[in-house]
Amino acid sequence: MNPVEDSKNRILNTYIEKTPKSRAYSENASLYLPGGDTRTMAYFMPYPFVAAFANGYMMTDIDGNEYIDYSNNFTAMIHGHAHPEIVKAVSDQAARGMAHGTPVMQQMELSKLLCERIPDIESVRYCNSASEATLYAMRAARLFTKKDGFIVIDGGYNGCHDFVEVNVTPDYMAEGMPEAKAEPGVSDCVLQDVFVAPFNDLEAIEVVIQQNKDRVAAIIMEPFLCAGGNICPLPGYLQGVRDLCDKYGILLISDETVTLRFHPGGWHAMENVRCDIMAAGKIVGGGLPVGVFGGRSDIMEIFDPSKDGSVSHSGTFSGNALTMAAGLASMQLLTKEKIDHINCLGDRLRAGITKTFLDAKLQGRAVGFGSLVGISLSGKNATNSKDFVLCTAPYGIALAFLHLAMVNRGINYVGRGMMAISTPMDEALIDRTIAVFAEALEEVLPILTDI
Repeated sequence: MNPVEDSKNRILNTYIEKTPKSRAYSENASLYLPGGDTRTMAYFMPYPFVAAFANGYMMTDIDGNEYIDYSNNFTAMIHGHAHPEIVKAVSDQAARGMAHGTPVMQQMELSKLLCERIPDIESVRYCNSASEATLYAMRAARLFTKKDGFIVIDGGYNGCHDFVEVNVTPDYMAEGMPEAKAEPGVSDCVLQDVFVAPFNDLEAIEVVIQQNKDRVAAIIMEPFLCAGGNICPLPGYLQGVRDLCDKYGILLISDETVTLRFHPGGWHAMENVRCDIMAAGKIVGGGLPVGVFGGRSDIMEIFDPSKDGSVSHSGTFSGNALTMAAGLASMQLLTKEKIDHINCLGDRLRAGITKTFLDAKLQGRAVGFGSLVGISLSGKNATNSKDFVLCTAPYGIALAFLHLAMVNRGINYVGRGMMAISTPMDEALIDRTIAVFAEALEEVLPILTDI
């Protein structure tokens, strides 16, 4: 057997031997759930392990294997699992009722905290996911501007409703401007109102605006491309987008679902750039399903049912008591000091992973920002999602086996190479992770050098 196949089989067989109960679960669950689960992004080869227990930064699967968890439910669990203050808030509220169909005190308390912390939010509304939040943010923009068109970013991710399921997979074949393409299952009819521009390219955005300036209600974008490659905005880019919005009279919707973890007021506040509407979720729910959208009061009053001409925004569990209690506890715990702590740990982890690649004389490195770390097996610097796909696509199999080799050693993270730091973590844990990474990298070396 050649070294490449030997390395693959060893990693794969180690995982299968460690997880017989998870394997049996996957086989049985596949009878009722396509693929054995209900979230595409949670899958990794040959099957994901099944969680049984989690506390702090540790997770245990049904086979009794323990993992340091850097997935944190895809960045949502910023305080790790089962934080005692959040658990108490949820438990206390559950005993008083979970969802009432009327306002609860925590709605106002959490809203006050968010409005005081995030400069661009004057009032907010709640829903049940960040996908809903971007949906309603876009609806507000349509109503406010009396226009129907939106500019989205090639390779950006703003949720799973149809009008943002355009070019989530970037147009990596484009030689110039990306072509707008609906994701599988999404009707092409959305393309009449959705226009696409690459990230970090102000000239391209202005071209799209000029071509459709009487139709564009807003630009919706992540200020930092998360799933699109952990790509930071270039200096001045976000301010340039803001200036274009002002120049052409359109709104800027900032999707801070992930980036709210980097700064108390989100990425736009960190750069002192104003947005008109912000959408978020994840950490705001304290581990329970949540979406939140907010912004200027003159825009948000569209949803005020006490006023004539208001627009309905409902949802059986929107702003439910249980989520509001968990979210309030979570956001009260997330002080600037805690954010600085996890951002510093992220810097330490990035530096350690990059040094490990250098020591192994490999071109990979760690990317990302603050408390979010991405593992890239390419040494090339991508400034947009098209470049990211082109420079990383050859390493897909190697990245998958590196992930599995880390899981075998008790480190769990998102299979595409994303690691999210949680507040219970410390420097010793980061250094331990770097050491484990070095071991895993050595095991996949034959796979990497075969590319």
